[in-house]
Amino acid sequence: MPIQEPLVKVEALVKRYGAASSAECDESFAAVNGVTFSILPGTTLALAGQSGSGKSTLAFCIAGIEKTTSGHIWIDGRDVTALSERELRVTRSMTQLIFQDPASAMNPRWTALQIVTEPLVIRNQIPRGEQFDRAQMLLKRVGLSMDAGSRRLAEFSGGQRQRIAIARALAADPKLLIFDEAFSALDCSVQAQMVNLLLDLQTSGGITCLFITHDLAMAALVGDQIAVMDRGRIVEFGDAREVILHPLQDCTRALLAASPRIDRPQISSQNS
Repeated sequence: MPIQEPLVKVEALVKRYGAASSAECDESFAAVNGVTFSILPGTTLALAGQSGSGKSTLAFCIAGIEKTTSGHIWIDGRDVTALSERELRVTRSMTQLIFQDPASAMNPRWTALQIVTEPLVIRNQIPRGEQFDRAQMLLKRVGLSMDAGSRRLAEFSGGQRQRIAIARALAADPKLLIFDEAFSALDCSVQAQMVNLLLDLQTSGGITCLFITHDLAMAALVGDQIAVMDRGRIVEFGDAREVILHPLQDCTRALLAASPRIDRPQISSQNS
């Protein structure tokens, strides 16, 4: 059986902030410091860590929002760190980033159908008459009712807004979905619904995800693998079950202690 190539490969990635962008500058701060990992197609890597560990900065680098200081990011075999700004504008749709507050990235005056249709209009790869039908289908796919398309953003709950954000991201036909603390502001019952949606999308559509969270319980539920980040570095990496049952690092154990919802025997059976 041939070895499966990663969809995403990050190698020795560094992102520094400070007076200068040079990696040799002692006065700069490394928010991401020599990070290496890969994600296989159709799988989810859960990236866990405390606030300030560098998770979101890493996500912004992969999504092309932040320019890296050094290192490489390959997405679907293409080194996006070597692309010009013009080339990046063409390839940015490969990666879609879903934030904790989806309303900040959507026009509040538009209906849900208009919001989801926007990427289809920008890409202009299907006839105009089919774009609204495609958007309506995506809203249905993420579990919203038929009448949702005519309602404006203020009429939806937090969980429903996240569903709209996911539908809008899917409209861009991405290679990678990045969830940056996307479910952390929702209550536990809605979080469970969103996790079920994400798992269903992955099963039915083979979606590849980077799921960023400070909640190790959530990481264990959605991730095929877990990476734990601390002070800009990945300090622990492995299968979700192994990381949860046998944490090696103090920061991983601290995250585990702060996630009382984890039932270790259930994690063992679910991921086996």
